[in-house]
Order: sequence, then C-alpha cells, then structure tokens
Amino acid sequence: MDDHIETNPPFKFQSILQADVPKGRDGKHKQIILRLLEGLENLPHGSALKIPLAKLPDTKENIRSALSRATHQRNIEIATSSDDQFLYVWKTCP
Repeated sequence: MDDHIETNPPFKFQSILQADVPKGRDGKHKQIILRLLEGLENLPHGSALKIPLAKLPDTKENIRSALSRATHQRNIEIATSSDDQFLYVWKTCP
C-alpha cells in the first residue's frame, strides 16, 4: 500500500494567443533549408552542393537534421558528407 500523499499544488499555466506561439521549426532553419532545397533542385546529376560550415546559422548536425526532414517531406532522396570545413549534399538516384 502506498502511503505517499501528494503535497505539491497542481501546476498553474498561463495562456497566450496561438498567433504569439513561437514556431521554432518554421523559423530557425527555414531560410537556409529553402536555399539548400533550391540548390538541390538545380543541381546537375553527379554533382554535390559544397556548403561552408562557417556560413551555416547552426551546427552541421542541426542543419543536416532539418534538411533531412524537409527532403523527406518532399520525397527527395539525398546523401550528405562533411569534413572540417564543408557540408556536402547531393541527390541520390531514385
């Protein structure tokens, strides 16, 4: 038998308008991802985008994840690689 009695009061939350809710995924990486998608769209077969890591607005891991989500939603197959200075992205064959 559990004799533990809840002594903490229930949480009280504030409310805000939905229009004021931050939309992190929509804003944080949106511009770079749209630019990368545009670059991939115009990329000749057998070529890769070469993106300087120093120009990215976030870590390569976070950009790679955001790009993966965006390409998955659009049914675009990509591959990525990186070294100390660049992130490489290319379309894979369907």
